[in-house]
Amino acid sequence: MEPHYLKNIRNIGIISHIDAGKTTVSERILYYSGETHKMGEVHDGLAVMDWMPQEQERGITITATATSCRWGEYRINLIDTPGHIDFTIEVERSMRVLDGAVAIFSAVEGVQPQSESVWRQANRYAVPRICLINKMDRVGADYRQALLQMETRLKARPVLLQLPIGEEGSFSGVIDLLSEEAVFFDETDQGSTVVRGAPPQGVEQEVAEARLKVVEAAADFDDEVMADFLDGKPVTAERLRGALRRGTLACSIFPVLLGTALRNKGVQPLLDAVGLYLPSPLDVPPLVGHHPVSGEQETLSCDPAAPLRALAFKVTAEDGRRLTYLRIYSGTLRTGMTLYNSSRSSSERLRHLFRMHAHRREEVAEAQAGDIIAASGCQQTLTGDTLCDPARPLLLEGLAVPEPVVSLAVEAKGTEYRESLPIALEQLQWEDPTFRVHEDRETGQTILTGMGELHLEIIIDRLSREYGVQVLTGRPRVVYRETLRHQVTRRETFQRAGERRLEMAEIVLRLTPLPCGGGVRIILPPVTPPLSRELLAAVEESLQRGCLSGCRTGYPLTDLEVQVLEIPLEMGIPGEQALRAAAMRGLVFAAQEGGPLLLEPIMSLELDIPTENLGKVLGALQQKRGRVEGMDKRGGSEVARATVPLAEMFGYMTELRSATKGRGSYTMEFFRYEEAPHAVQEQFGLA
Repeated sequence: MEPHYLKNIRNIGIISHIDAGKTTVSERILYYSGETHKMGEVHDGLAVMDWMPQEQERGITITATATSCRWGEYRINLIDTPGHIDFTIEVERSMRVLDGAVAIFSAVEGVQPQSESVWRQANRYAVPRICLINKMDRVGADYRQALLQMETRLKARPVLLQLPIGEEGSFSGVIDLLSEEAVFFDETDQGSTVVRGAPPQGVEQEVAEARLKVVEAAADFDDEVMADFLDGKPVTAERLRGALRRGTLACSIFPVLLGTALRNKGVQPLLDAVGLYLPSPLDVPPLVGHHPVSGEQETLSCDPAAPLRALAFKVTAEDGRRLTYLRIYSGTLRTGMTLYNSSRSSSERLRHLFRMHAHRREEVAEAQAGDIIAASGCQQTLTGDTLCDPARPLLLEGLAVPEPVVSLAVEAKGTEYRESLPIALEQLQWEDPTFRVHEDRETGQTILTGMGELHLEIIIDRLSREYGVQVLTGRPRVVYRETLRHQVTRRETFQRAGERRLEMAEIVLRLTPLPCGGGVRIILPPVTPPLSRELLAAVEESLQRGCLSGCRTGYPLTDLEVQVLEIPLEMGIPGEQALRAAAMRGLVFAAQEGGPLLLEPIMSLELDIPTENLGKVLGALQQKRGRVEGMDKRGGSEVARATVPLAEMFGYMTELRSATKGRGSYTMEFFRYEEAPHAVQEQFGLA
């Protein structure tokens, strides 16, 4: 692959709040680029990118879907991501491997809660973004309000590149502020023909003022543009684009375009902007990996001739066979290659390579650095694993997996499903790192844990449709966490008669509570012979497992620092198994002495409520231990921001619809853990 070809690759994702129009934009991109010959509509259940039956029935995106198309000289690898918080892992793993993103905002609702969440995810991976304010044809559309919310809520610096022609239902096109042309989209051929001409009369002053703001933003990234700006000289569109590109790649500014994808207006300029402003694989800062044994660091260059390094960011199961999605960071991948999984110290042999078009596959013989590809044949690789050249092993940073907060008890509906249920659940876990399965130690029930009620509802539906497994379900329950009230130090000794000699180990631990959101921090002593790095790694792994198991209720420990103060050697160098056992027992007993208490998940809530129902809804929310954090007005409704315990929110959508005659809606995402009420502590024997 030549460097000029790499310059023309764009690996992008479409991100936004649910129902802002991501999939509709993706469908238009595929249509105008010639990848499809008919527009699929979400509301008809015919969208190419929403291919799962559950997506078509609900009109929402559930899984991130990859496709590829060409626009002029550019090859665009595109991932359409979900907007619902229950499927946030799909956004997280996409952001980890993408070079750029298109953030979509509704001109009516503006910046919504999940818009903020996906924006934070993109910030975490420093992903450059361009923005589309969609639904400009809707009643109540206000792009200025959306821009203001981007500044205040997202702390971003949007740069408006277009002005609308017409408002709401009369929206007919845009004015390109760089070229100072009007852009219209022919309605007779579904917007395929783009007509450019002079702007309407009477808008000259508005266009001049808006263009001046663009020049001002561009001047921050180009000294020559700055000099011309200060001297009052005109700046060409080409020079502005170069300066805006530099600012966008630095994540300092975010170009904003306008349109209405459903009415086929504004998509082609968006595609042009993807090529002009978003990075190629060569523009992305080089990734740094480390050797899995020595820890020595290595910087990757996006070079097809370099040793192979690829990250598995998604795994799907089809008819029991795995399909692994890979982002190739360096080297060349070919069918039949044997690769080393440095995350799991195992080998994988690739059978086939595919370029994906939603669920349709196009087989290819090879793929190179900078590309996103799917491969069959990987039997052990999971999300976040690194695949590399066996002769040059390297480990890349994985991705952050959010903790699931809702559990559901299931059992096979009949004896004919008992054997197939565990197999189906295992395959679903391949795909989704936020979906967990475990057996309750007291009841023997199979417990499914996920990100929310909808997440688990989709899992149950897929068990039935895709795997033919019928299950009975119990009421969803909250996944709590344990933490400690005070610091505790404990010395633990382990002895066991082995086959040849007495196995002994001793360890001294100090457990210290951390502030809310502190997670789990394990501090090990330095490697001092005769203690080896391998023995300390075994201690760390044992302590991590102990934290996941908890000390009293079976819920994981959190907000806790575990420090290994000493590993005495008076009894000789301990064996690995004895040291693991001493660490695990010491952690559990120390935690029990530290005054364990239960933490419950608190959710951040945004409610859209008709004004006349506001008092009734907020009164009911306070009865659920909810706390109202703020209020805004949006059109004819009130927007309330609140926090509320997850335990109070099961079935809330039905309750809200009843209170507002079907007009109210809400979105919810995890906020933090807080101490559970006394009654809950008492229930678990911790009061």
